[in-house]
Amino acid sequence: MAKKKLIKKQPLKGKWAIICGGSKGIGKATAKEIVQLGGNVCIVARNTVTLEEATQEINALKATEDQTVEKISCDTTDIVKLEPLFTDFISKHGVPDYLINFVGISYPDYIENLTLVDFKKHMDINYYGQLVPILILLPYFKEKKKGHIGNASSISGYSGQMGYAAYAPTKFAIAGLSEALRHEIKPYNINVSVLYPPDTQTPGLEEEAETRPEELNIISESWGGLLSAEEVAEKYVKGLLKEKFYIMPGSSKFLWRVMRFFPRLFQIISDRDLRKARKKLGKSI
Repeated sequence: MAKKKLIKKQPLKGKWAIICGGSKGIGKATAKEIVQLGGNVCIVARNTVTLEEATQEINALKATEDQTVEKISCDTTDIVKLEPLFTDFISKHGVPDYLINFVGISYPDYIENLTLVDFKKHMDINYYGQLVPILILLPYFKEKKKGHIGNASSISGYSGQMGYAAYAPTKFAIAGLSEALRHEIKPYNINVSVLYPPDTQTPGLEEEAETRPEELNIISESWGGLLSAEEVAEKYVKGLLKEKFYIMPGSSKFLWRVMRFFPRLFQIISDRDLRKARKKLGKSI
């Protein structure tokens, strides 16, 4: 029996969102949420197969026939290739209302197993993969004095954990970029939001399992459990509509508050959790 399509209110009717990294995970879930709320989306990703599959899934959720779902296949770290594709999009549909960035990878491991190549790859994809689309679209937003940029950081964007020595710095970088952008472009009536999701059930998290230290698995379980991509996307879009800067689903908000107001207590708890995890695994503490 076919699942009945849920028709929601349409606060995004007539709006356009470009979603980089929109073919899977939270990015795809966010694209679905926006379409169900009446918006139009253009998803950007490298893999043409997952891009086409995601486009069909998102298209099936359109609330009205006049909505549009577009796709662009491109590496968002490549400004030379991406810029003309965005220019072509703008010539057809106008300047989008939202630029939402989800491009990122995470291959956690013990630091002795990581190479300089691993660190550079994480920074190239996780930081520049979100920065490049901003650099392309920002002049259009400033000219219109309108627009909304949404970036994706992580709990690891305010709290470094073992196993994430290559990943966490890139998420701190996204947080810093978002803070600086918010301040600088506020006079142009451009909004900035940054998402700090906790562990979320996505293909990326499944890929992490191949190299993720077992201590990190144990610690993560004690820090609030696992959210679905749909839960995070719903919270994210609600935050975008309210023009919130910090958007923190699940346990993220509580952990951020502890880290911000009681940093030493946060470290004590974090260190305790690591000792417990190592003891559980029979390792020296």
